Amino acid sequence: MKLGMLLRNSGPASSAATISACARAADELGIDNLWTIDHIAIPPDDAEGSGGRYVDPLATLAFAAGVTTRVGLGVSVLVLPYRAALPTAKWVASIQELSGGRLTLGVGAGWMAAEFAATGVARAHRGRITDDTLKFFHECFANDVVTAHGQPFIFSPRPPRPPILIGGQGEHVMRRAVRHGDGWMPMSGDADKLREPIASLTAAMTDAGKPPPQVVPLLQLDLDSPERAAAQLVALSAVGVTGVNHTARYADEAEFRAMADALLEARQRAGLAASD
Repeated sequence: MKLGMLLRNSGPASSAATISACARAADELGIDNLWTIDHIAIPPDDAEGSGGRYVDPLATLAFAAGVTTRVGLGVSVLVLPYRAALPTAKWVASIQELSGGRLTLGVGAGWMAAEFAATGVARAHRGRITDDTLKFFHECFANDVVTAHGQPFIFSPRPPRPPILIGGQGEHVMRRAVRHGDGWMPMSGDADKLREPIASLTAAMTDAGKPPPQVVPLLQLDLDSPERAAAQLVALSAVGVTGVNHTARYADEAEFRAMADALLEARQRAGLAASD
């Protein structure tokens, strides 16, 4: 069971000093993955808790890659319709290259109407844009020369493609995961609710000739009780969850370290390893 934590790229804790200190702490302590979040244009009436401050998730991961050597780096999730496909593919490949292959790419179609309005993208087209972008990503990572809008170009650097996890809920998300992804990022830590969709996704992946999916839910473990947190991890592992993304906020490095220590203790109590 891989342990992941939110690397805050929003609000007061998204300063360069706090981001670098927390990334180094995760690297040192043995946390498996750090995850950023994606908002590009928060309206004033939705800014509580962040003040509207969001550092770009990919820029944050590139910054974190430069101050760490081991910890995995991911975004949960990058809203693909907000961004042009080619520059985004270049960002993803560059982070994967410079981090030594530590990137995991969580992606989604988005939901916030205000952000679609600000980016000038039709919200009704978000599913099609997401699928088209994912198809293009696969072409880029599979070929030295790629064609976009009729123009051939060299896609370099071209490191191994990072794992792609599809965020969201519903049958369309599962179809997208089978067609374009390597796994799923649900927004639920309820093992009972995850059991059936994980089993269905695993069967569909097998039918498509693909390995079992990585499943990394966004959740908050009950770290006030190491025993309850350990029980949560055991239950999640039993239904096919391969990692967790603990999304609780923190104010500073000290709070981040305390949270990381509690997560590692919960995994130890659960008798799980990162590979479980």
